[in-house]
This record gives sequence, structure tokens and C-alpha cells, in this order.
Amino acid sequence: MNEILTLLTDDLLFKIFSLLTDGADRKSFRSTCKAFYRVDSLHRTHLRVLRLEFLPSLLSKLPRIASLDLSVCPRIDAAAVSLLLSAAAASTWARRIKRLTLSRCTGLRFPGLEALARSCVNLESVDVSYCSGFGDLEAAALSPAAGLRELNLDKCLNISDVGLAKIAVGCPKLENLSLKWCFDITDIGIELLSKKCLQLKHLDISYLKVSSESLRWISGMERLEILKMVGCGLVDDMGLLFIAKGCSSLKVLDISRCDRLSMPALCSVIKGHNCLLQLHASYCFSELSTSFVEQIKDLKSLTVLRIDGARVCDSMLQIIGNNCRFLAKVGLAKCRVTDTGIWHLVSSCVNIKVLDLTCCGDLTDSAILAIAHSCRDLLCLKLECCNLLSEGSLNYLGSHCNFLEEIDLTDCSGINDIGLKNLSRCSELVSLKLGLCTNISDKGLSHVASNCLKIQELDLYRCAGIGDEGLAAVSRGCKKLKKLILSYCDGVTDRGMEYLSSLEELSDLELRGLQNITATGLTKLAAGCRRLAELDLKNCEDIDDSGFWALAYYSRNLQQINFSGTTISDVGLCMVMGNLTRLQDAKLVNLANVSVNGFELGLRASCARLKKVKLRASLRRLLSAEIIQTLEAKGCKIRWD
Repeated sequence: MNEILTLLTDDLLFKIFSLLTDGADRKSFRSTCKAFYRVDSLHRTHLRVLRLEFLPSLLSKLPRIASLDLSVCPRIDAAAVSLLLSAAAASTWARRIKRLTLSRCTGLRFPGLEALARSCVNLESVDVSYCSGFGDLEAAALSPAAGLRELNLDKCLNISDVGLAKIAVGCPKLENLSLKWCFDITDIGIELLSKKCLQLKHLDISYLKVSSESLRWISGMERLEILKMVGCGLVDDMGLLFIAKGCSSLKVLDISRCDRLSMPALCSVIKGHNCLLQLHASYCFSELSTSFVEQIKDLKSLTVLRIDGARVCDSMLQIIGNNCRFLAKVGLAKCRVTDTGIWHLVSSCVNIKVLDLTCCGDLTDSAILAIAHSCRDLLCLKLECCNLLSEGSLNYLGSHCNFLEEIDLTDCSGINDIGLKNLSRCSELVSLKLGLCTNISDKGLSHVASNCLKIQELDLYRCAGIGDEGLAAVSRGCKKLKKLILSYCDGVTDRGMEYLSSLEELSDLELRGLQNITATGLTKLAAGCRRLAELDLKNCEDIDDSGFWALAYYSRNLQQINFSGTTISDVGLCMVMGNLTRLQDAKLVNLANVSVNGFELGLRASCARLKKVKLRASLRRLLSAEIIQTLEAKGCKIRWD
């Protein structure tokens, strides 16, 4: 084998490598031999690390890394950054970094950010979303990055207009800025942003407490192509009228959940921007007006339309279908639509790839027949709570929609094993949601597992007919499975856990309320599924400490865990919290066998890396002030239940 590989040039090996899109396949490639590892090292441009201490040596071996993701490191602070930048090769790799992801790095404050910004002189993209400690001072640390083009500040709750001003002045080349949930940003900050960042193309101000005055300033952004303002409850029609007269380059507008807007104001925007490609207006209007539908005729290039929550009559869908023939994504969740309306829409819009019909309870198999016949390139179909659908609907989809990748059938009571057998002909399925489908059993699941080998996400929440035999079939066929929900599937036992242990890619597992799972099953699961990152064991009452000890020994990649309602003891909790060095989020409610001292020791063992913890409110007065202060000082968010 090695002799054959020596005949292949690096160019040919890289060509082979470039055809591998799955992360697991790429990992197998570089693990095959030294030649493959060398090719991977020479061409890899992105690195996501779990342990910061390994980063310097990795960066020295990967000469083309330009994108660095530190979001899953347990704890990053100024000391860790200083140590990282003190390495001999730091000046070399730091200059190569153009994209830096620091999402949820709550411990990284001004000194660490300043050091990174000073060393990574070619930064173009930074993500500090969900960093609870990020405020005006941290914004000042980033402001010298004059070449910054993309910045994500989602839920940076401590940043105000002052911090935004520093970024606007220091980073005039910004093209993409997200300020979602930055509640202290006001009209003043948006005004300065509009005057300083003239290159902005993408702006997200969702859930800000800004008024229509902000839209006055935004309307002057001549290069703005994407504007998202979801849930801006203080914006009224005057704001939309400003947009109607400005933003000449606007292509995407999202005004979902802006409840003070009227249909005439939206019509004025459409009239002034007939080149819109995407319009998101979910849960804004209770009913679509005739004038809106007539106006939308002008949007000949529209590819995405979301009008969830609005009453839409059949004739309106017919007009939309006849005029917006390039629609690829349509959202009609919670709309009172009929089979006839859907037929009118899809008979003209044959290019639809994503269709959301969640809670459209009046639809029958006839609507799905129309979709299957017309939309042959359908990729995603959401049918949650469409209770009039039967096995016939899945027969139509299985026969015609060969490219279907995602389907949501949650709470569709008419779905049975025959339907799953029909659906299993969609061999490209990646995500299948069957929660609350009480008429399916192991037999139907076996059909899916035998034919849909690409499934990565499977939701079986409260599917009482699913048991160990179904999981045996899943373990044989769905080797790429990453996320599995089995909560309240009472037929699942330790034997099912043993079957699941062969799924090496499994990273997210929800086992709430499984009364037949014991330490034996959890031990087998932990020993086999070494990539588990999220595990929910809430109310699994038959697992004793030996099972939790197995987690502590085998599951070193766990980042989120829910122990609420389990029988874990002081010793078990301390073992888990101390040994799981990547644990960042723990839910520890209703632990009857854990004493106050047990909580104290467990939290003390993990406080250096925890980012979120959920505890009973009664513990607030029982735990020492020291441990609470230590957790909060290190950026851990404590939720008192």
C-alpha cells in the first residue's frame, strides 16, 4: 500500500483530499499515513481546538492556518492568551490569522483581547457573540483592528453606544456587523455607525430597543444589502418609509415580529425595492392584504418569502406563485392555508427547495401530492402538527422527492410504520424528526435505518413504540448519526445503550426520563461514544454512581450535561465535575443525594471552566459566598431555578 502511495504526487493527494467534505472522512484521511497527514497539514486553513495547551505545537505544524476557532475551549483568559502568544512561533502564526472565533469565551476581557488584536494584525473577521463580559472596554480593545470586515457581537449585553462608537471609528472597513440582543445600543450608536462605516453590506439590529430614528440613519447606507431587524418593537411605519426611500442596494429585508408595522408601509418598501431577493415578514401581520399581494408581483427575482402566522387565501397564493417563479424558500408556518392554495403555489414555483408548513392543520395528503409532483428538488419540508396527513403523503414524497434531506413530522398522528417504509426511499435524508408520532414502532424505524444511511439527526421524542430493536437497526445503518433524541421512549433499556455504543460519531444524546437505563447501559454507552459533547440524563433515576464514574473516565469531550433529577451522590458529582475537563454547561437541579458540601466541592472542581450552571434557588443562601463570587468572576452564568 505504501509503495503505491509513493507514486502519487502531492497535487494528486490534495485533489483526493479536496473531495472529502465530511469532517470524519478528513480525519480518517490524515490518520492513514504520513503522506496523507503531510498533505492535510500543508493545505488546512481552519483549526478548531478543544485544548488550548496543544495550540502552539499545532500551529507550528500547520503553516496555512488562517481561521482559528477557540469557542469550545473550556476557559480562555488573559493569562492563557499571554502564554499562547509567548511561544517562539507566535509572531509567524498570529500574522496569518484572518478569522478568529471567540464565541462564548466569557473569561476573555480587555487585556486578552487587546493582546490578540495587537498580534493578529491581519484580522478580517471576529466573533465574540455570547461573551457576557464583553463591554465598552473590550470593544476598545478590538477597535485598532482597522482591517476588520466582519464582527459578530450577538448578546454582548454590556456593550453600549460608547463601545459601538469605538468600533465604528476604529474599523471603518466593516462590511458585516451583527448586534442582535445588544440591548444597550440605541439610536445614537446607530447614527454614528451610519456615518463612519460606509462599507456596511450586512447589518443585524434584531431585538434592539431602537426606534424609527435608527432606520432614518440606516436608510442612508448606500451599500447595505442585508438588513435584519427582527423583534424591533419600537419601530413603526415611519421607519419603513425611510427604508423605502433609501438603501438603494437592499436585497434582503427581515422585519419578522415587528408588531407596530402596517401592510401599506411594507408595500412602500417593496415598491421602492423591486430587486429584493428575500423578504421575511413572519408574525408581523394577522392577514395579508390584497394590495400587498398585488405589490409583490413586482418582485420577479424573489427567492425567499416568509409570511408565517398570516391568514393567506388561495387566490393570494396563486398570484404569488404566478409572479414569483424563482421562489426557493417559502415560510407559511401557522398560516390557515388549504390544499388548493398549496397546489396554486407549487404548480408555478417548481424550484422550491425549502417549505415550512408547520401547524398548517388543514392540509391533507392532496397538498403533499401537489408538492411531491411539482417540487422535485425539494430539500427540506416541515410538517409539524399536520395531523390530517397519512402514510400516503410519505408515499408521494418517497416516490418523487429523491433529494429530500430534512423532514419534520413532529406530532403528525397519522404517520405509521408503512409511511416510514415509504419515506425510506428518500435515501439522502440527513435530518428526520418524528417526536410524538405515537403510531410508529421499531419496524418502521428499521426501514429508515436500512435505507437512509446518511442520517445525522434523529428525533424520537416520546415515541412509545420505539425500543431496543429499533436502536439495533439504527446502530447498524446510521453510522453517521450525530444527534439522537430518545426522551421518554420507555421501551429503551440498557441493551439499547449497548447498540448505540457503536455509533462513533454520536455527539448529542437526549435520554430524559428513561426509567430502564442503569449504570450498566450508561457505562457501555460512554465507553463506545467517545465524541459525546452533549448529554441529557434528566430524571434517569436508576443510574447509580458507577455509571457516572464511567462518564468521568470515558467521556472526556463532554461540554454540556444535564444531571437534574438523577440519583448522583456527592462522590459521583465531584468525580464528574473534576474529571470532565471540557465541561462548560451543567444543569444540577433536584439532586436529592447531593449535599450542600457536595455541590460546593463539585463547583469548586470545575469553576475554572464552567460557563453556565443551573442550580436550585434554595442553594443560593446555602452555598458559600466565595464559590458564587468565584464562579461569577470567572464569567460563569448561574441560573437559579
